Amino acid sequence: MPTERFQFASSEGHQLAAALDTPDGSIHAYALFAHCFTCGKDVLAAKRIAVALAARGIAVLRFDFTGLGSSEGDFANSTFSSNVADLVRAADHLRQTRKAPAILIGHSLGGAAILAAAGQVPEAKAVVTIAAPSDPGHVTHLFKDRIEDIRTQGNVEVQLAGRPFHIKREFLDDVAEHNLMAQIAKLHEALLIMHSPTDDTVGIDNATQIFVAARHPKSFVSLAGADHLLSDRRDAAYVADVIAAWAERYVDPVAAQPAADPGDAPRNVVVRETRASKFLQTVTTGPHQMLADEPVAAGGEDTGPGPYDFLLAGLGACTSMTMRMYADRKSLPLDRVTVTLKHSKIHAEDCAECETREGMLDQIDRVIGIEGALDADQRKRLMEIADKCPVHRTLTSEIRIVTKAAE
Repeated sequence: MPTERFQFASSEGHQLAAALDTPDGSIHAYALFAHCFTCGKDVLAAKRIAVALAARGIAVLRFDFTGLGSSEGDFANSTFSSNVADLVRAADHLRQTRKAPAILIGHSLGGAAILAAAGQVPEAKAVVTIAAPSDPGHVTHLFKDRIEDIRTQGNVEVQLAGRPFHIKREFLDDVAEHNLMAQIAKLHEALLIMHSPTDDTVGIDNATQIFVAARHPKSFVSLAGADHLLSDRRDAAYVADVIAAWAERYVDPVAAQPAADPGDAPRNVVVRETRASKFLQTVTTGPHQMLADEPVAAGGEDTGPGPYDFLLAGLGACTSMTMRMYADRKSLPLDRVTVTLKHSKIHAEDCAECETREGMLDQIDRVIGIEGALDADQRKRLMEIADKCPVHRTLTSEIRIVTKAAE
């Protein structure tokens, strides 16, 4: 998926570094992402969620707040209010250059900032918080042993996540003045709250307070087992999946694709590197977009099915569909088909019926579960039909693959 990198001016005139992750195909909606306190647009959680959402048709703008990452300005002069103002400017930039964001997403303190900024982005229809505090002042617990020094001296260096940052008295005064709960109570957008019950940085009680204060429509999704920074890539992928599915109800629907004529030529499958990790790919066919990756053991990040997973999925889906078509045509009482597949390598000498006698062979084990009030003959016939599915026939026949370089 393409990532466009650019800068836009903050409310204070600083140039803020931004990245817009866009889908390969049509864009269903634009989203604005606010990162966690002292993080940046390229923190793993933000990057992984943005890339995964782009693969699902949602373009995501993420940027470094003032004084962080590649953005200009001094972090010591930034406040919660300035972060909110930066978010509004980011939405303005999208509105002027593309389309205003319909989805607002915030992680940790970025979630609190998104809640505070939502009322200033009239086009926003869906707001998502991830591990967000119900009070921006919550962030001060990260340097609670230095608060008195900050109030006395006015400017103190503190260590946050192993890095030095200067915190000023103005920052403390600013977060203390914000009544975020009152802003949440006035929120008109749909709200999705995502939080881990074991988050030891921002406790789950914050999610409860946000949920109780908000109006409907509101939803809560537990990120069971996840840490505050969503450091496990599977948690970030899950968050993106849920956001994409949930937001469909609230953002403007995408124009329906016309149904393909059965006589039309097969549509292309386009596989393209994302460059977000070593092996991560987008797989696009018609209006459908998926991710492909390798498991960790093979050097990937396991953010999507692997190549052989897709191969097995194609065979499994074709098997089940073919059996369903036959059962419906013959009015058989077939309730459900479940196909379980596994790919492995075997020694040719272990396969008595195989023509190849030396070396290794590919073997696909396929176990078919058939549910329904079927007699023995009906079940036997359905198992015979399974071998007649088109993908099965393709895999067991001579295949010619023609490869050429793209123009």
